[in-house]
Amino acid sequence: MEKDKKKKTFSCEFCGKNFSENGHLKRHIRIHTGEKPYACEACDSAFSQLSALQVHVRRHTGEKPYSCQICSSTFADNSTYKRHLQMHSGKKPFVCNACGAAFSHNYLLTRHVRSHTGEKPHRCKVCNAAFIDKSHLTTHERVHSGIKPYKCLICETSLASISSLKQHRQRHIGIKLHSCELCDAEYYEKSSLKMHMLIHSGEKPYSCDVCDSSFRLKASLRRHVRIHSGERPYSCNMCSSSFTNSTGLKRHLQTHTGVKPFSCDVCPSVFADKVNLNIHVQKHNEEKS
Repeated sequence: MEKDKKKKTFSCEFCGKNFSENGHLKRHIRIHTGEKPYACEACDSAFSQLSALQVHVRRHTGEKPYSCQICSSTFADNSTYKRHLQMHSGKKPFVCNACGAAFSHNYLLTRHVRSHTGEKPHRCKVCNAAFIDKSHLTTHERVHSGIKPYKCLICETSLASISSLKQHRQRHIGIKLHSCELCDAEYYEKSSLKMHMLIHSGEKPYSCDVCDSSFRLKASLRRHVRIHSGERPYSCNMCSSSFTNSTGLKRHLQTHTGVKPFSCDVCPSVFADKVNLNIHVQKHNEEKS
C-alpha cells in the first residue's frame, strides 16, 4: 500500500508559523500587515476577518443570537457566550501568584496581573497614552477619531463605548445605582462615586513632580502640569489665543460671540463667565454689610 503523502503546510514569512490551509495563512498574515479589508457600513471600523465584521455589525443592529440556557443573558458572538457559561460553572482554575485571586479565564488573569506589574502594553499612536487592556485603548482612540458607534434609541445620542451607553440610559429612567455610604449623594456612574469618596477621605493621590501640589483627580493634575510646561493645547479658531484647559477656551469664545449667559439676581448685569459674576455678586454683598 502506498504511503500517505505528507500534508502540505503553508508557512508565514514573518514569524514562521505553519498552517494546513492557505486561506488560514492569508488571514494570519493580516496580523503582520495590518490589512483590514472588511469595513463596517455604519461606522468607520474595519476588520481583518469577515467573521469579526459580522460580530461588530450586531452592535449596531442589537442582534444577540446566542442565549444562555441558565439565565436570560444574550450575546452577539459565540466566544463571549462560552466565556459567560464558564462563570456559571464556578470553576476558576487561573490563580494569581501575587495575591491569590482566581479567575475563570486566562485572559482575565493576564489582565489582572498587569495591575501588579504596572504593565500597559496597549499604546495610543496619537498621544502615546498606554492601557492595560486592548478594549480600553480602542475606546480611547475614539477620542481622537470622534467615532461614536453606540446610539441611544430614546434620544439618538451617540456614545463612544457600550458602558457609556448603559450609563446614559440610566439617566433617562432616573436610576442612580451608586450611592455614598457617608452622605445622601447618588450617582449614575461608579467612577463619579469614587471621585466623590475622595472628598470624604481627603485623599489626593495625584502629585505634581515639579512642586508640592496634589490633586484628587488625574485630570486636575494634567491641567496643573501645564502651568509648569507652558503647554496650551486648546486654541481659538477665531484668533491666536490658546489656553491650558477647555473651560478657559469656552469662556474666551464667548468674547467673540457676545453671549453672556450668567445674570445677576440683584441687578440687570450679565456676564460671559461665572467667575466675573461671582466677583460682581461679592460687591453687592459688601454693599449690604
